[in-house]
Amino acid sequence: MSTPMQPALPRATALIAVTAFAASVLGSPFQAGPAYKPQLSLPRGRAPGYGPLRFRPDGTFHITIFEDLDFGENAWDAWGPQQDINSVRVIETVLDAEPHIDLVVLNGDLITGENTFLENSTHYVDQIVGPMLKRGLTWASTYGNHDNDFNISAAAILAREQLWPNARTTQMVPDPDAGVSNYYLPVFAADCRRPPGRPRGGCPPELLLWFFDSRGGFRFQQKDAATGQRVGQPNWVDARAVDWFRRTNAELVRAAGGRPIPSLAFVHIPTNASLALQEAGVDPHRQPGIDDDVPLAQQAQGWCADGRNDGSCAYGGQDGPFMQAVASTPGLVALFSGHDHGDTWCYKWDRLLPGMTVKGSGVNLCFGQHSGYGGYGSWIRGARQVVVSLEGLKDLKDLAVDTYIRLESGATVGAVTLNRTYGHDEYPATPNDKTSLPSDGS
Repeated sequence: MSTPMQPALPRATALIAVTAFAASVLGSPFQAGPAYKPQLSLPRGRAPGYGPLRFRPDGTFHITIFEDLDFGENAWDAWGPQQDINSVRVIETVLDAEPHIDLVVLNGDLITGENTFLENSTHYVDQIVGPMLKRGLTWASTYGNHDNDFNISAAAILAREQLWPNARTTQMVPDPDAGVSNYYLPVFAADCRRPPGRPRGGCPPELLLWFFDSRGGFRFQQKDAATGQRVGQPNWVDARAVDWFRRTNAELVRAAGGRPIPSLAFVHIPTNASLALQEAGVDPHRQPGIDDDVPLAQQAQGWCADGRNDGSCAYGGQDGPFMQAVASTPGLVALFSGHDHGDTWCYKWDRLLPGMTVKGSGVNLCFGQHSGYGGYGSWIRGARQVVVSLEGLKDLKDLAVDTYIRLESGATVGAVTLNRTYGHDEYPATPNDKTSLPSDGS
């Protein structure tokens, strides 16, 4: 969600701080990245530094989701860099509290792009991923509206991420107008000896992880010739990415013998279905979580159906194709979003909601927890945890995934099981705790 920011002033502060941090983590000499050059596409088949994702021998796979870290705010003030220091502490506290993490997901708004400089805008990536590098963890990202602005682009963030072998973020829809972080990651059984890449004999994935770019923000280095204002970028999952998702999922299902493959999906900005569910009423015991961002900000907010982005329309409905794809994909258990820092609930979308034309089929729409000290709001920071088991994926008619939120305090809240009865089962309400950083940065 966008918040107004002051114009940036001094230039070198952030680069020095981030470079020093990376050097302390990774050893000297620290090599800064190559010259700023947005990477708009990725050669198909690029292999990450780590091997294929696999379930553990006990049949589990654990995902930790950080969202809305918003690094790089107000680098010229004392409290700006202190926010980033506190955000690193949140990441490290959460990672150390979870005994087994198989994948970290950075679900959008890694960097507050409107506060960054062209020369070093993506160097904050090094500070964000430092805790994962120290622990030998691998990660994958989606990009959010704050990751796209006049001096930063999602394509450049991708290029920076890919300097590190632990990164699995990639781009599978090569059209830059369709966004950058549209891709999938398969997860295989622990005993799978022939992962994909071979036309014959490869074992099928047990789980698919889908990542979507909801775009938003502003176009890189573009200003309107008449007004001198930054040029806005659409804030919904593009139809080309939706088409790719449908085709690719169909191909994977065919290769698996026609059986739907259980899956999870990640996107930064939630769809209009989340807003419709919120308006239907969030029950603190059946959908436990904070529900303070009311109304929440959905995809296509502020854009007219005819493409105008002049503030004359509250919502243009352009996320309809993506909602239809999400609702009609067998085996998709949950879609995880960020963006609305004050919402942390999960809601089963299993009906036609007022004001909508797309009927839900039972997919769970979930928010995480505001993870960074950057960005608006003082809700206690943390990260949603998702634990998938092969046992819970056996029955396609009753897929079950466990999830909870690990807070920066070390406590856990909002533990639920996303299964057939979720939405009817009752759970303890989530406390609405707050944390804040003094305005002077102390």
